[in-house]
Amino acid sequence: MAQHNVPDISLNDGNTIPQLGFGVFQIDPKDTARAVGTALEVGYRHIDTAQMYGNEAEVGQAIRAAGLDRRDVFVTSKLNNGFHRPEDARKAFEQTLRELRFDYIDLFLIHWPLPTRYDGDFVSTWRTLEEFQRDGRAKSIGVSNFQVAHLERLAAETEVTPAVNQVEAHPYFGNEEVRAYGRAHNILTEAWAPIAQGKVLDDPTLVDLAEELGRTVAQVVLRWHVQRGDIVFPKSTTPARIQENFQIFDFSLDDAAMERIDSLNKGEAGRNGPNPDTFDYVPE
Repeated sequence: MAQHNVPDISLNDGNTIPQLGFGVFQIDPKDTARAVGTALEVGYRHIDTAQMYGNEAEVGQAIRAAGLDRRDVFVTSKLNNGFHRPEDARKAFEQTLRELRFDYIDLFLIHWPLPTRYDGDFVSTWRTLEEFQRDGRAKSIGVSNFQVAHLERLAAETEVTPAVNQVEAHPYFGNEEVRAYGRAHNILTEAWAPIAQGKVLDDPTLVDLAEELGRTVAQVVLRWHVQRGDIVFPKSTTPARIQENFQIFDFSLDDAAMERIDSLNKGEAGRNGPNPDTFDYVPE
């Protein structure tokens, strides 16, 4: 499935996933089909959406408009926080397939663990995702924003290990504990907010590195993610930037450069988004 030098990585269930994808978080539905169309034209073959983004239908539309074989585009979506109860999750999943107009999805995730809601019972939600994988409508299943304790609970109480855990990760917040657990248990890490929603773009260390390499800061940071072995999906609606973010496989960072970027990690203080242990947002 890999196109234009994007490596495919093996998941723990035997499927593969392109290491670089295109994210559509916070892209207005009216702009989504155009942005995804541009990404597909550039060569992206992995699109990451979610029920809460409100733009699944436009993702499906863009893939059809590009005239690509469904099997050649890897698509992820995620369960809306309001639908953790098994019966709600089943209906929501069916709605995702309807919105995309697909008969299967490549990867479906629990978007947030919500440990303070639903009596903290994300385990029954996970078992429901296992049903979708068993019946073939989700080729792979995983989680998003799960902390080590949440992952340990799934391991203790369920059969299927998540294929991925999509978490916040960037130079200011390496999320190392969660990544180390993933490595030890064959769960791939996907990094959301890979450039800290732009906050790292004027970092002096990164600016210097980018100048030395003749690259943009975003390219250097995305390359750092890839060399760490993580899956990454930058988002943009600017065609030039969509193209630029794709051009990260024709250079590499040496150990010294990797260490310089690693040294920017601020631990928990660098976290930009909500803390999954306390986050309990459910859309109205």
